[in-house]
Amino acid sequence: MKVSALASSLIGSEIIKIGNEVNEMKRKGAQIANLTIGDFDSSIYPIPTELKEGIVAAYHANQTNYPPADGILPLRETIVSILKERYGLEYGTSEILVSGGSRPLIYATYLALIDPGDTVVFPAPSWNNNHYCHLTSANAVAVETDAENNFMPTAAQLKPHLKGATLLALCSPLNPTGTMFTAEQLAEICDVVLEENRSRTADEKPLYLMYDQIYSLLTFGVDHANPVSLRPEIRDYVIFVDGSSKCLAATGVRVGWGFGPADIINRMKALVGHMGAWAPKAEQVAMADYFSQTAVLDKFLEAFKAKIQDSLNALYSGFIDLKSEGFTVDAVQPMGAIYLTIKIDYIGKTTPEGDVLKNSADVNFYLIKEAQAALVPFSAFGNEENMPWFRASVGACTLQDIKDMMPRIKAALSKLK
Repeated sequence: MKVSALASSLIGSEIIKIGNEVNEMKRKGAQIANLTIGDFDSSIYPIPTELKEGIVAAYHANQTNYPPADGILPLRETIVSILKERYGLEYGTSEILVSGGSRPLIYATYLALIDPGDTVVFPAPSWNNNHYCHLTSANAVAVETDAENNFMPTAAQLKPHLKGATLLALCSPLNPTGTMFTAEQLAEICDVVLEENRSRTADEKPLYLMYDQIYSLLTFGVDHANPVSLRPEIRDYVIFVDGSSKCLAATGVRVGWGFGPADIINRMKALVGHMGAWAPKAEQVAMADYFSQTAVLDKFLEAFKAKIQDSLNALYSGFIDLKSEGFTVDAVQPMGAIYLTIKIDYIGKTTPEGDVLKNSADVNFYLIKEAQAALVPFSAFGNEENMPWFRASVGACTLQDIKDMMPRIKAALSKLK
């Protein structure tokens, strides 16, 4: 059948593909530690009880009609308070847009700012920017990062690519690495963006910065930095992406929010409205009430973050122990989100069956088969297939699952020659 050029050239999510294969193996009885999908097993990480009760109560109160296009006012007012109290940011309700999770906000940002052929700059690895560039016919520029800087892009790495670009897409804590910008690193990037904008004429589009901070409440002893607090003069160029999906293990509840200059947010509002990508009204009502209960939220976050950090630390320690034993592996200290960056440098090695592991995908599927452990290669996030780094997501595994997995990985790697 004939379809559009866009539809025929779309590439599905590499992460979902791996996850689906793992789920099919599990359906057939395989016991696999699934560290692939950036989601939570709700039996391990349920949403807050008060939020769940609030959602049910809102449905009983018949909060089931269309919400306003930009989100219900009580939720936007609550978000205003969150931004001021937790980030020191001053935004009004007209500068906030609520949607069904953060994905429609990212897509709407691209649609609002990008014309076909415009340049979008983003780091590699990063999540899904290559796909959003494809959807908007943008010129995608993926800037390679390195382990020395925890795979966070530096101003020096980005600057050569920003001349004439329309959008710089950044995320901190970063998916897939779980690493974060320091205030100094982010300030240097802001200065480069401001310098580039000062060089442009009034007839030219500015260089905008999309700043995804969806994991900003999930940090472990590292302070989250944002561009507007560091450089207030950049405010007119920054569109933030945020929400409740990750910090409340509420990925299926679908309440995200973006904020930024009112003119851009209004245009994004129209785009989200035409998509019909609103957050359900009952969930919005419940979220407004829940986030206004500061003590309840903080209590949940304290326990939730401790549980995630325990899993990340166990995984990190496990790989550092393997490194100390002579295995060619490594890991980056976890800073935020639900991810650990792991190096498994076994490309080119031969399996007991005589097969050569030609790339990171081969290494990954070898570990799935031999160690019952599934990761995501950085090749799924814009890097080359010969890069020996992987993302491990701990949201769908218990601490015991991770502890039980490490001896299996050791045994599987020991078999390679």
